[in-house]
Amino acid sequence: MTFSATRAQRLSAEAAGTALLLATIVGSGLMADRLAGGNVAIALLANTLATAAVLFVLIETLGPISGAHFNPVVSLVAAWRGDLTRSEAAAYVVVQFAAAIAGVALAHAMFDARPLLAAATKFRTGGGQLLSEFVATFGLVSVILILSSRGARSTGAAVAAWIAAAYWFTASTSFANPAVTLARSLSDSFTGIRPADVPAFIVAQLLAAVVAVVVVERGLLARQAQPSKSRCVP
Repeated sequence: MTFSATRAQRLSAEAAGTALLLATIVGSGLMADRLAGGNVAIALLANTLATAAVLFVLIETLGPISGAHFNPVVSLVAAWRGDLTRSEAAAYVVVQFAAAIAGVALAHAMFDARPLLAAATKFRTGGGQLLSEFVATFGLVSVILILSSRGARSTGAAVAAWIAAAYWFTASTSFANPAVTLARSLSDSFTGIRPADVPAFIVAQLLAAVVAVVVVERGLLARQAQPSKSRCVP
């Protein structure tokens, strides 16, 4: 995929989008936790709706500039497929991690009683959590690969819908993003994750991305590309 925007513009778009994504995830979690009165289901629903909405908006607005990755896994897959050079992918990843942390700080700044960054204490560990991250990331990468192969214009809606669904059907509430995972370890809140649990989450996410590329590109899409076989009727 090629973009008419300059490298600086693309990196700026990735920075702005990733920061706003994290500000929304953490900020909506803080607001939901404050207003839900201890009802975790309502808090999670509010967090889900805000995250899905901002994902759709950010992908639709910034996608034409940078591709709207906001996720190191997506950028690494793009480099693997040749859509980004290695240096471009490395720059994307660095910007995404830095902007994600800035987004958490921004969310905390909007809720004055909190320090800008604070190590999370929320446990997210165990086989079910890691399997959840694998499934959430596998689904996310698969959706992106399949839709991009078709030149579909509904990627924003599809990605937002997948993440919204995965918030509820996975035990981990679908981080599916190494930058998001690391940044949320710096928020001791409803959306946090203990720093000690971060490495295993990221490994599961990276492994899921590799499997998704193999399954989709060498399986589903490869089969679609083969000419259909039809019987000859004499």
